[in-house]
Amino acid sequence: MDIGKLKSRVEQLHIARTESHLCYGDEKLPVIVTGNYPELGRLTALRFLEWVQSNPEGVVALPTGKTPEFFIHHVQRYINALVDSTSQAEVLAELEAGGVEPGKEIDLRGLQFVQIDEFYPINPSHANSFYHYVNKYYLDGFGISREKAQLINCEEIGIPEGMDLERTWEEGSVDLSLRNRRAVGRREQMQQDVIRRVDQWCVEYEERIRAKGGIGFFLGGIGPDGHIGFNVRGSDLFSTTRLTDVNYETQAAAAGDLGGIEVARSSKVITIGLSTITYNPQTVAIVMAAGEAKARIVADAITSEPQIIYPATALQKVSDGRFYITEGAAKFLDSRQIARLEPQDVLNEKTTEKIVIDTALQHRKRITDLNRSDYQASPWGALLLRKSRSNIEVINRQVSDSLKQKIEAGVHPRKEATFLHTEPHHDDIMLGYLPYVVRHIREHSTTHHFATLTSGFTSVTNKFMLGKLLKMQKALSQGLFATLLEEDYFDPDNKLARNRDVWKYLDGVASRSQSDMDEGMLRRLLRDLITVFEDSDIENLQDRVDELVNYFQTQYPGKKDLPHIQKLKGMCREWESACLWGYFGWNSEFIEHLRLGFYKGDTFTEDPTISRDVLPVKQLIDRLQPDVVTVAFDPEGSGPDTHYKVLQAVAAALEMHRKETDRQDIQVIGYRNVWYRYHPSEINMCVPVSLNMMTLQHGSFMSTYASQRDASFPSSEYDGPFSKLAQSIQVEQYEMLKTCLGREYFYEHPSALIRATRGFVFLKQMDLSEFFRFSRELARKTEDRSN
Repeated sequence: MDIGKLKSRVEQLHIARTESHLCYGDEKLPVIVTGNYPELGRLTALRFLEWVQSNPEGVVALPTGKTPEFFIHHVQRYINALVDSTSQAEVLAELEAGGVEPGKEIDLRGLQFVQIDEFYPINPSHANSFYHYVNKYYLDGFGISREKAQLINCEEIGIPEGMDLERTWEEGSVDLSLRNRRAVGRREQMQQDVIRRVDQWCVEYEERIRAKGGIGFFLGGIGPDGHIGFNVRGSDLFSTTRLTDVNYETQAAAAGDLGGIEVARSSKVITIGLSTITYNPQTVAIVMAAGEAKARIVADAITSEPQIIYPATALQKVSDGRFYITEGAAKFLDSRQIARLEPQDVLNEKTTEKIVIDTALQHRKRITDLNRSDYQASPWGALLLRKSRSNIEVINRQVSDSLKQKIEAGVHPRKEATFLHTEPHHDDIMLGYLPYVVRHIREHSTTHHFATLTSGFTSVTNKFMLGKLLKMQKALSQGLFATLLEEDYFDPDNKLARNRDVWKYLDGVASRSQSDMDEGMLRRLLRDLITVFEDSDIENLQDRVDELVNYFQTQYPGKKDLPHIQKLKGMCREWESACLWGYFGWNSEFIEHLRLGFYKGDTFTEDPTISRDVLPVKQLIDRLQPDVVTVAFDPEGSGPDTHYKVLQAVAAALEMHRKETDRQDIQVIGYRNVWYRYHPSEINMCVPVSLNMMTLQHGSFMSTYASQRDASFPSSEYDGPFSKLAQSIQVEQYEMLKTCLGREYFYEHPSALIRATRGFVFLKQMDLSEFFRFSRELARKTEDRSN
């Protein structure tokens, strides 16, 4: 499309500024790529405000969740600044430079807001309801008229007089089979009637949207299965507003909002349909996506013909359907990426290695067996042939040798080194690279310190806490800890007793004694209660436990907890971490819990600050003087944003440490776990994993991370504990290398370690300069450099 024919001045300027095109090669939907996540939000805000200028009473549907964070931020920044004389001129200039007409009024009060979707049944007053979200951020935050808004308030949909949501759906689960089967008993008859009323309400909701002419401006995110709104994979492209089930991937993505997968599984949703979005042929329909974790589903949605497997393909019906994405999310748009590389004379080593490996995997051949016809069969291979100055046999041999060197690097442990293992959450090290840790623990000249940088309380469910506290109630009533209290066992300065908590628990693991495991756990829980409430009086503590039991019985899942509840949940995770490293012989003096202050459990996480978040990390580095520091190393917009923020805190702390000490010899090892994978071309160390190690990995996880056994906050890829997902990733990475190098390399290798290998952990080892370059580039892609 000629950019001069674009309706949007905002899009025209961005395309011209980035010297790009709306579509390349096999792309079926126009795509606009931004340099980073904040810029994505800013560009989307500019396009929205530009549309509002021409449609001040138009119909808008805007997204919920974390994706629109910077869209919301920039819209609010612009509209607030326009009424502030001190910043008005500067913002008007920024708007004009971005393509928004400076002389036209921007007034959001006349807009007609349409809520896209909602969980069902959910109390609209709950902070994790989308009803609450749109009221807070769009109606109040943007000043959009509440009277003109079309919202999904579950309390007002189909509930019989004198009833409410909780009493109507006491079990929290809606049985949609009641649509088609005979109801049994009065209760089912009432619920069947409610479902039919909700269905009728959905029809009327759809009619109201269409009576307005349809949605004029739609902005949405894209889920792990490609869902738009709650139109999950397999949704009819002609679907309308409805009450419906969702798939596992969507439930897993919603688990964090709802307080666990258990709640998400029982929840249904109300969502507008795909034809609701595309009913107005003039609609501006934008799907925004950030980060490499979304890259595969984004590419499938953009390059596929309309089909139910990829719901976003429905946007091909409207001329102004668009994807706004970051560079990371554009990673698998092959035609676009090849066009970007075409002007280069030669390809760099990393790109060459990636193409060779991908070609081997595509054809399921050893790298050394690849020929010209194999490369010519794909656009990437053809690009390599055009750009290469070496013959294919030489390139194949170089890449094959490189992979073997990476395996050798992962075989031999370092000696006489101090390791500082850092993790954002309490199981990130375990799930990311436990085999590497264990191999080095067995090298007795090394010392290991394990530092968790956040409290991790959001991954502990109310149900789990209730179970622990009910056991504590019983233990206190039986006087289980009377003797220990008399011995000052729970004195905060009694470090030996803290270790004894762990030893008692692990004795129970070894003997398969649940009572010993419970006693060890309860000792630590009582110690934590004494710390949280600053009170060791047993009667007072019994009252506190009663209060906590009532709290966890009455609070709705997903509600933001009070600070002391957050602290107690976080201490439960710290206890699990102590048990894991105790499993391998490391006591409490080698385990650090920094509880960095940016982690508060809010919808949008704060950025780290020097005094609050960086200095504690620096002080730890100064004290330990490590030779090796490990860090979760996810790319832009992939995995929890906590990972990125912890990485930046560690990077800033290391930079300050280097300036003060002039140390240049610290090695940094970047790892990834269940949230995102390395490609073999991105790493320089492949750590072998045997079947024995996999058994140890899963067994230690299930024995120590009690709050995570049921996988209440799982990955959308795997319905089960993270330890099993970690294993499947390790096996997948082994299969990749076995294909590339041939099975004989492993089965006939002179080393028993390699012959026993059935999985691999991929790691990237860097010096400080390389690590700092990466962290700065990641900051450029992630942080907001405006206001």
